[in-house]
Amino acid sequence: MRILVTNDDGIQSPGLTALAEALAPLGEVWVVAPDRERTAVAHAVTLHKPLRVQRVAPRTFAVNGTPVDCVNLALLNVMPKPPAVLVSGINKGVNLGDDVMYSGTVSAAMEGTILGVPSIAVSQEGQDTFRFPVGARYAARVVRLVLEHGLPDETLLNVNIPDRPLRSIKSVRITCLSRRRFDNPIIEKVDPHGRKYYWIAGTRISWSRNKDADHEAVEEGRVSITPLHLDITHYGVVDRFRSWEPVIHRGTGRGASRARASRRPRS
Repeated sequence: MRILVTNDDGIQSPGLTALAEALAPLGEVWVVAPDRERTAVAHAVTLHKPLRVQRVAPRTFAVNGTPVDCVNLALLNVMPKPPAVLVSGINKGVNLGDDVMYSGTVSAAMEGTILGVPSIAVSQEGQDTFRFPVGARYAARVVRLVLEHGLPDETLLNVNIPDRPLRSIKSVRITCLSRRRFDNPIIEKVDPHGRKYYWIAGTRISWSRNKDADHEAVEEGRVSITPLHLDITHYGVVDRFRSWEPVIHRGTGRGASRARASRRPRS
């Protein structure tokens, strides 16, 4: 049984090493990861330069591309057969709420799901130091269950582990994504030549969606597991927008009538 491990923090990340070691008892671990840090690249794919794969150890490869590139190369070129499961991580820092839209860690798991492989993203809360052995222990437990039971179609798991010793983690909770709010998300500065430049940064100041939300679970010292689905269609409002179809197609409705009236020549 083969297990593919990747990440967005790079091939040298201790989180990647801890994850691969924890999963070794479960199967033959293959590692295909970026050759450097690729944090917050989301679902980027390299299209305009060649990709190179470097073998750095048995079944361990570095790629000069994004996490999504790594997954594609691993599944379609590097590995002799598809893995039974793909695990992305362990990321330095949590990927909660809206973070999943930007995360290279989550995007790697999403690409695995697109390609038909049960996939898991794993992230570890922390600042300067990270308790990767704790995260790796929980990751292995989740992988065991996925190998035994599988995952629903087009579904991946986003796992976040709180920054606590193993014995201090309260429980595991199945959660939903939260929403975050930032203070000063764009920071403006001036360089020595008087030219403005900007940092996309800011400080998280609040969360919303408290009911079963991922941030709430981690703050309480619980492991958060959020099932994510590839189809992000909002089916609850599809029927509401059906009435727009003829308006858009024919250009009818109040807005279109006003626009036509404004084009009529004045006598």
